[in-house]
Amino acid sequence: MTDSPANAARLAAPGNKDEGRGKGMALLVITSCQLMVVLDITIVNIALPHIQTSLGFSTENLSWVINAYTLTFGGLLLLGGRLGDILGRRRVFIFGVLLFVFASLLGGLAQESWQLLAARALQGVGGAIASPTALSLITTTFREGPERNRAFGVFAAVSAGGSAIGLLAGGLLVEWLDWRWIFFVNVPIGLLIALATPRYIPESVRHPGHFDLLGALTSTLGMVMLVYGFIRASEDGWSDSITLGAFAAAVVLLAAFIANEQRSKQPITPLWMFRDRNRAGTYGIMLSLSAAMFGMFFFLTLFVQNVLGFSPLRAGLAFLPVSAIIAVGAGIASQLLPKWGPKPFMVTGAVLAAGGLGWLTLTDANSTYLGSLLGPVLVFGFGMGLQFVSLTLMAVSGVRPKEAGAASGILNATQQVGGSLGLSILVTVFGTASRNEATDQIPKFMQEATPAQQLEFRRTGELPPPWGNEVLASGVSAAFIVAAVLAVLAALIALFVIQVRASDRERLQGGAAPAVDEDEGVAPVGTGASGARGGDGTAQPDGMPDDGPSPPGRPAD
Repeated sequence: MTDSPANAARLAAPGNKDEGRGKGMALLVITSCQLMVVLDITIVNIALPHIQTSLGFSTENLSWVINAYTLTFGGLLLLGGRLGDILGRRRVFIFGVLLFVFASLLGGLAQESWQLLAARALQGVGGAIASPTALSLITTTFREGPERNRAFGVFAAVSAGGSAIGLLAGGLLVEWLDWRWIFFVNVPIGLLIALATPRYIPESVRHPGHFDLLGALTSTLGMVMLVYGFIRASEDGWSDSITLGAFAAAVVLLAAFIANEQRSKQPITPLWMFRDRNRAGTYGIMLSLSAAMFGMFFFLTLFVQNVLGFSPLRAGLAFLPVSAIIAVGAGIASQLLPKWGPKPFMVTGAVLAAGGLGWLTLTDANSTYLGSLLGPVLVFGFGMGLQFVSLTLMAVSGVRPKEAGAASGILNATQQVGGSLGLSILVTVFGTASRNEATDQIPKFMQEATPAQQLEFRRTGELPPPWGNEVLASGVSAAFIVAAVLAVLAALIALFVIQVRASDRERLQGGAAPAVDEDEGVAPVGTGASGARGGDGTAQPDGMPDDGPSPPGRPAD
């Protein structure tokens, strides 16, 4: 049953004795879902060698175990945010969680490679429905200012640290149980979240509208074709006809997506949001940093297991410091943002991330964990912790509650699509560098290897250690060069695109007295009791963002 606006306003009103406990439980439910969804992106990394052996994946196709999830997740996030706006965020949140649970069960029961990929894609659909709804629930549940800053700080720390936690959890489950438990573990957790949600999270008002299915379809298929083109190029070269056909299809589909969004009265991606300089810059930074981060975790996981010889559990523990340092960075940023604003943390975070990745380019077959990997990973993690809080707050700053689903959906989509696209690009670079190094190593191998080793090489086509370690290390180092370039790009966007605005600091400090939105029962972002003020000091209509008048094409209420 949908809560009335008056009841929602009562729950949000300060002084309610149950407010603190209720909002704390609501935040716990929301962040638990986000952790489950984000964690599942990397939890499979540790298990990839075991999945490959069990289900017969080729080395080339193994990356699709990750991409099948991230592509559907990223491609449908925008539709997921829209679903919450139209159908009610709480009910959509619960549906997304339950779909994720069902897909996880199917993944754990998979007996063939295609069955696992289908389950991973369905997991992505469930995550795409639940995740943007979770972020918009924070936007409409917590009052703007310090209260929402703290909530976003927790949410951002969970979102950023979930990648590292997933590696640890994957190591524990694979080492002690079986790779299938990386999927089975989601079932009880998801069911608890679904049961707790109606108790602690009120339903939002449903806004009339329609679903932009054509936009969702063209954007998702376009990104699938783009990622497939890069992965195909790493295997068969850039002149391969299928590679070129995949890129051509991606261009056509993505162009059709943009054309559809421009014509649609209720687009899945409101293009007017990109007309705000800071918000567009925020999306660009998230895209670049996510591309670098996904690649870092993927290749370091391969390196520590295949070159350093770490067990799954030890590999997971090796990444535990990353989770801790991300949480530290997020905590510092959430405390200092009201005073300094987001730009210093965006610039500093991106520079630190680039520095850590640049340091990792020195990785070779003789590298050690303590001497070569831990330092740069900590530098990178601290930079990402500073970034995620700032990016999250900037992306949803100045949007009305009814548009929170779309704004948060775009932010999440850029993170997941950036991760998929970045991983495919880095895999392409890795493949090229590895083949070049293998060309140099094979003659050495043939001279030094035993007859048994040579026979095994002819059968599998894979060089054993130490020659294979040299090949892998060379490819990983080359991939980190491109990842560092992506982080530098993020730093340049933060430095030259993001602007410091007094209105943003006022929101972070909670300086504007919140008014009740007639649709939501909570304060719209950036408004006061008598209406908002634009950047030029002129009065804006109640409920409108204070970053100036509505851009052309923005939908009317």
